[in-house]
Amino acid sequence: MSDFVRLEPPVIDEIVAICNTALTELERALKTTDRLQITEGFGDFESARQLAAGYARKGAGTPESARERIEQFIEALTQLRDAFASGGEAFVEAEFDWVRQLQAIDVDT
Repeated sequence: MSDFVRLEPPVIDEIVAICNTALTELERALKTTDRLQITEGFGDFESARQLAAGYARKGAGTPESARERIEQFIEALTQLRDAFASGGEAFVEAEFDWVRQLQAIDVDT
């Protein structure tokens, strides 16, 4: 593999625009996760309170929660976008880093 990648400016602009669109959607999803911590309507039994607390944890506050997962995707995609925006010069270095970050995100938890 080459140590240097050069992308044509129109290609760079298109890739950066796609990344920006995806980042906008991820930011919107991140705002939605604020509401995931509001768990009401489960009732007053102890088991209901435990169930509500479990759903709130899945929403935010733990490394496996929806909010933290979205933040991880935003970070990885931002790095990828910035690598492409540099004209491809940083892509070779960043390529393996963002792939490693994405692979580290266990989407099954």
